[in-house]
Amino acid sequence: MMSPRRALRHSLTLAWRNLTKFKHTPDQLLDITLMPITFVLMFVFLFGNAVSGDWHIYLQFVIPGIAVQALMFATLSSAISLNTDLRNGVYDRLRSLPIARSAPLIGQIIGDAVKYILAIVIVFALGAALGFRTHADPLAIAAAAGLMLGFAFAICWIATLIGVAARNAETVQALSLVLILPLTFGSNVFVPTGKLPGWLQAWVKINPVTQLSDAVRALLLGTPAGTAVTTSLLWIAAITAVFTPLAIAAYRRRA
Repeated sequence: MMSPRRALRHSLTLAWRNLTKFKHTPDQLLDITLMPITFVLMFVFLFGNAVSGDWHIYLQFVIPGIAVQALMFATLSSAISLNTDLRNGVYDRLRSLPIARSAPLIGQIIGDAVKYILAIVIVFALGAALGFRTHADPLAIAAAAGLMLGFAFAICWIATLIGVAARNAETVQALSLVLILPLTFGSNVFVPTGKLPGWLQAWVKINPVTQLSDAVRALLLGTPAGTAVTTSLLWIAAITAVFTPLAIAAYRRRA
C-alpha cells in the first residue's frame, strides 16, 4: 500500500514536471502574463476617467478585481493542459509507473498554484508601477492573498472537472469561457455595483467574484469589508465541497 509520504513525494515530482514544461514551451504562459497586463492597461486608461472621473482613483478600485479575474483565466489554461495530457496518453504512461494514482492530478494542481501566484504578482506589480498603493498591514495583505489563492484552489476543481470531462481543447475552452465570462464581467470587478442597471445588480451582489473582489479591496485599501470576507470563505468552502468529489470521480473514470 502506498504511504502518504511517498504519494506526496510523487505529487511534488510531477508538480515540478509541470513547471519545467514552461521552460521548453514558454508560450503557455502568455495568457497568464499578457492577459492581466492587457486588461489593466485597457480598462484603466480607456474607462478609468469614464467610471471614476480620474484614472488614478479608478486604479485603486480595479486592480484587486483584475487580480481575481486573472486567477479565473489562469484556471482556463490549467484545464486545457490537463485535457491535453489526458488525450495525448501522458496519464496512461504515468499510470503504468509505480506511483500513487492520485499523484498526477495532485501534481497538476500544485504546479498550477505557481501560475496563480504569478498571475497575482503580475497584476499588482503593474498596478504598483502605475500608482496603486495599499494601506493595509502585513496581516491584511496576507489575508487578501490567502483568500485569492483559496478561491483559485476552489475554482481549479471546476477546471479539473471540465478538463477531464471534455473531449478536446476546444470544448474545454468553450465550457470554461461560459463559466468565466458571466462570473468576471457580470461582477463589480470593473464597475461599482451601484452604477450597474438594477436588474444586473441582483446577480452581481450574489456573484462569488463580486464578494471576493470586495473582500480583497477592503483588506488592501483598509476600508470596511462588511460580510464580504465571510461570504467569500463560504463560497470557497461550497465550491470545493461540491466540485472536488465530482472532479476526482471523473478523473478516476478517465485516468
